[in-house]
Amino acid sequence: MSATVSMLRSAPRTAVRSYSSSSQPQRKVTILGAAGGIGQPLSLLMKLNPLVSSLSLYDIAGTPGVATDVSHVNTLAQVLGFAGEEQLGKALEGSDLVIIPAGVPRKPGMTRDDLFNINAGIVKSLSAAIAKFCPNALVNMISNPVNSTVPIAAEVFKKAGMFNEKKLFGVTTLDVVRAKTFYAGKANAEASEVDVPVVGGHAGTTILPLFSQVTLKSKTLSDEEIKALTKRTQDGGTEVVEAKAGKGSATLSMAYAGAIFADACLKGLNGVPDVVECSFVQSSVTELPFFASKVRLGKNGVEEVLGLGPLSDHENQGLQSLIPELKASMEKGIKFAKES
Repeated sequence: MSATVSMLRSAPRTAVRSYSSSSQPQRKVTILGAAGGIGQPLSLLMKLNPLVSSLSLYDIAGTPGVATDVSHVNTLAQVLGFAGEEQLGKALEGSDLVIIPAGVPRKPGMTRDDLFNINAGIVKSLSAAIAKFCPNALVNMISNPVNSTVPIAAEVFKKAGMFNEKKLFGVTTLDVVRAKTFYAGKANAEASEVDVPVVGGHAGTTILPLFSQVTLKSKTLSDEEIKALTKRTQDGGTEVVEAKAGKGSATLSMAYAGAIFADACLKGLNGVPDVVECSFVQSSVTELPFFASKVRLGKNGVEEVLGLGPLSDHENQGLQSLIPELKASMEKGIKFAKES
């Protein structure tokens, strides 16, 4: 048994299920922002994924070194690095899945909204390139603020005449990962035994973990404990930013979450049945045009956007209170895309 396989088999069950090793179609995955704090560990994790046959790493600079480093890992995927805008098209051509962690990270005292003016422009230009060079690819948006960057990408794709709502995803998996981890810690349970849907958006109070639907029923937490876990999940990014004391944001856990969701998308493309993850997608679950909820993935991307299910009183209150902020973030993204 190889060291890589041994490592993955001894990892938590979520990681093991993500890196299955059966024979699969050839799939090209491109990471835009591959030399950054999220991009580098995400590149390594995607290199470990046997569903990836070609891994294309792009950034404005530094990517040849990252690509060379990652290419030495003895797994299936062939790795190429591309740097600078003149190589963006070549990086994207033929992609089945494009993952976008590009942009600046959060710093102490900075909200996701503070990131907007910088990251919105980056996402808009990258989305235009995707529309031109790989219009049929699935797009996984990690760049924050996701509540705004997903609508920006959608508007760019609409302008290019190639928008397909089934193929654009805001990656909210880190909220799910945190909710599972925090609940398991409080319930003194194995994190791999816990599943918690997280709905709404991907910033602060727009993040709504549905702890009433947790799969683990062996221990019931009090209302106060649930409220504290909800707030900790909503503030998870800030917790990391503060712990790193100005020297970074949630890069490693975000890379892990991004790899989990990308793997689910690849499994869906390959026809694996009943692949369900939470994601921020075009939706009719609420009156808002985009919303995060459980999504069934398939060969065309989104096969079905699932409903919210029964909510507790606390969750219903959270749902009503998040809608105005989430709506404003979406409208800000749409306005930027149309006016800039």
